[in-house]
Amino acid sequence: MIESFPSLRAVVVDAPDARLLGEFYRQLLGYRYRDGDEPPADDRPDERGQDWLVLCDRGGVARVAIQQVTELAPSTWPDSSVPQQLHLDLTVADITQLTEQRGRALSLGAALVDDRSTDPEEPLVVFADPAGHPFCIFVSPDHPG
Repeated sequence: MIESFPSLRAVVVDAPDARLLGEFYRQLLGYRYRDGDEPPADDRPDERGQDWLVLCDRGGVARVAIQQVTELAPSTWPDSSVPQQLHLDLTVADITQLTEQRGRALSLGAALVDDRSTDPEEPLVVFADPAGHPFCIFVSPDHPG
């Protein structure tokens, strides 16, 4: 009988501009860069931002990694011609927080894909991040905190 399991290290997201997408998720989720992945403080080239970035939660655990790719076809969801391939589900505690986070996501560069915030059973909003990956923010009764 197997008693140990692999642990999820982080979700890796491809992006044609790793720094742009890293900044988007850093600000949206309140994360910080792994030591050494921060943008350069001066005019030096952003070598890390052209390759691979890791974002950590407040406890220092890696949660999201951004990998630079030369090309990426944005998802056309809900049309299936370019599938989602991956999407993140993010939760909030109530409709007030959903409204606040909707505004934040849009101000950070997300595009609105579908607004179901008035759904009485599961209020949610679907966005595309700046690289075109869909993600949802929805009200969940089991939202932590």
